[in-house]
Amino acid sequence: MHTSYSLIKKKQLSNSEELMMIEKLSLTCGNRLRSLCLLACCPAYCGIPLHGKEILVYNNVDTEQPLLLTGHHGEIGAMTFGKGGRPVLLCSASADYVIVWDIERCQKRVKDGKVAAGVVIGTSLGEVVYLSFCFSDERVAVCSGASVYILSSKRQEVISTLTGHVGPVASAEFCPWKENILITTSEDRTFNVWDLTTGAVCYQSFVLSASPLLSAFFLEETRHLITGSADGQVWCFSLQDDHKCQLVTKMDLEKMEKRHQMHRESVSHQAGSVEQSTVGEVETAKPVLRMALCSSFTGTNNEHEKDSSWLCIGSSDGLYVVDLASSELVTALRFKDFPNLSVTVAGSWSISPGLDNSMVFVVSSLFDQTVALLELDLCDLGRSRACGEGFSVFPSSPPLLESPLNAQLKKKEPNLLKKKGGMKEQPLVFHSKVKSSGYTSAPRKILFSPKTNNQRKPSSKKAETNMGSLLREYPADSAAPTTPHTHLSISDKPVYCLQYSGDGKQILCGLGDSTVVLYKSSLTGNPAVYTGHDKSVSSVSWSLNRQWWLSASEDQSLRIWANGSSDPAIIMGDGLFSKPIRGAQFYYLDKFLLFASGPSLYLYLYNVDTTQDDIKRYQHRSSVKLASSFTTTLPRDITALSAVNDFFSHIVLLCGSDRSIQVFDMNKNTVASQLPDAHSRAVHHITQNKGSMFSTQAPDSYNLFLTSAVTDGVKIWDLRTLRCVRRYENHLNRCHPCSSAISPCGRYIASGSEDNCAYVYDVRSSSYLHKLQKHSDTVLSVTFNPATPQLLTGTLDGKLRLFESTL
Repeated sequence: MHTSYSLIKKKQLSNSEELMMIEKLSLTCGNRLRSLCLLACCPAYCGIPLHGKEILVYNNVDTEQPLLLTGHHGEIGAMTFGKGGRPVLLCSASADYVIVWDIERCQKRVKDGKVAAGVVIGTSLGEVVYLSFCFSDERVAVCSGASVYILSSKRQEVISTLTGHVGPVASAEFCPWKENILITTSEDRTFNVWDLTTGAVCYQSFVLSASPLLSAFFLEETRHLITGSADGQVWCFSLQDDHKCQLVTKMDLEKMEKRHQMHRESVSHQAGSVEQSTVGEVETAKPVLRMALCSSFTGTNNEHEKDSSWLCIGSSDGLYVVDLASSELVTALRFKDFPNLSVTVAGSWSISPGLDNSMVFVVSSLFDQTVALLELDLCDLGRSRACGEGFSVFPSSPPLLESPLNAQLKKKEPNLLKKKGGMKEQPLVFHSKVKSSGYTSAPRKILFSPKTNNQRKPSSKKAETNMGSLLREYPADSAAPTTPHTHLSISDKPVYCLQYSGDGKQILCGLGDSTVVLYKSSLTGNPAVYTGHDKSVSSVSWSLNRQWWLSASEDQSLRIWANGSSDPAIIMGDGLFSKPIRGAQFYYLDKFLLFASGPSLYLYLYNVDTTQDDIKRYQHRSSVKLASSFTTTLPRDITALSAVNDFFSHIVLLCGSDRSIQVFDMNKNTVASQLPDAHSRAVHHITQNKGSMFSTQAPDSYNLFLTSAVTDGVKIWDLRTLRCVRRYENHLNRCHPCSSAISPCGRYIASGSEDNCAYVYDVRSSSYLHKLQKHSDTVLSVTFNPATPQLLTGTLDGKLRLFESTL
């Protein structure tokens, strides 16, 4: 037996942080070790077969004096440690015996000069490929062939035998929050959920992949189960109370690694450094051999990193750390990046949280009899992940002197006619109204009628009611609006955009028939219909003071309307823009008009003046002036944009047809940062967490924003780190531009879907809370009422549905 020690440092990352991986132990276990033998490790110990039939148990801190366990007569196929703290149990299995060892008792026996002994709990169960303890360490699941045996860990007793797979079983795991639930994966490419009280299958999955399912793992905090296949596919399901499984997300290790590499190369290019090219490298399969959850980062100051669910995935070419919330790769620690590592291709993994915020790995080599004990410091990984650009939606300084935000528009003064002579002409009547002489009115028959039933004026009471509703705070603890309240058909054309006024009393609907419809928020009464566009309306926006609103259309025009007027006060079009206008809105507390057309971003000053000259009624007094424009250097169009109008902010978020997201600093009139390949398709909708005048959120919450892309779901991003923090993809979005929205309280996310439903998510979970069904067609647009817990949806066939909260 050969033992060696080495210290290995990973290559420098793009953020100048170095990840340290320590190889604490490397040994050759003889020529009889099977490369696919399942190894075992726990926070304190690791178990390694020796010469096929014996076991060496090492202390992870002090690897000098291993414990030797003997008792098997056949080659050991699988090992596992118990999940309890004391006593530390180790279960090992061969074709002849399944033995449970008490490590501390065995150490004591060896110290006393005796031979370490274990308890035989099973005999002649066949070739065992997987072992797993329940969380109380009272039962052991043994996978052999197409069967799973549930054994007692204290005596030789077969509690139950589970048969249901048509292929060999690859793994079995006990549910941590339901002790009688077991999940098994098989080479038949399915997984089963078993009820151990009855021995029956509660749920059987469909065929997930063309390759066998190799591993499974439970996430207790989110009630999710994860399974991985031999071709690098990872599925995350939510386990419902009725034991039914609902798909939350699906990941591909190879695609995630490519996106991660492209992002690193883009960041390196922006920083001016040279990244080593991966052209010419041979792609290898990435089987999901073993999975484990990373422990929390107690030493970091970033709260998001503490709460994130990071999954360690051991594959044949290295270790992958995946953020399950965002379905993104945190880092890839490949064996080829560690030239001094003893293992180049892994045959099996065993992963466990270690001591002092670390992870412990036992890896066996696929082509020889080498086994290595590795340790990864999670603090270094957390610090490298926490490094970000540090942007904030709130400005840290006033606008610069040369900033376009300081631009001003000189208002036109009315032209006064100058009369000849020194004395001005005076009107004959100085009052605006003249009392009628009464010649045309009927003669009075009753001279006096006293008021005997005098009451208070209802107008004052109504004013008090309106003031009370204005000051009423949005209920922060209310349930999501899921109860159907109103169903209305307004057109046979799509409802492309919806927006409530700031007080939540009116709603604008942009339709595919080139009209804009203005409703009361209750959707009662006759709406006001505004016409003038030639093509479908792509965006509508209320001003902060609710006196004006704008509409933009595919006809490459923009119109500003005074609330209550049927004619637009400002019309911007007539060949001024070469492409349709995207994301038109008011900006900087109604000071500017902000929108994009093609590759250009425009910032306009404007003045709405609805007064008219009695003689020259055709002349409009309103005016606009270009304050600034920015054209992207790359040949791409801006597909969506978002900016905050409720308070001063210099940040404008731009989405391009090249699938990127840009953070534009309007104060400096330049791109501050760029996220390449934010989605697999171009983003068609972006919205920020703007809250409302009726709700108050934590300041950091306003740095969150949503993006939606066809076939790629909805992602929520953090502006402070410019990272995707969670992904939502239970809804169906394959071709239509379905929008998404954040509730005023910041707790819920709504998204349209092509399965005639609207989905409501909890911000903290990737699985949906509610599925709002019975829509007549694809739900294109969704929006929350800023004043009350209400959700409004618009469909492809021109229907509106209003949902309210039950509480």
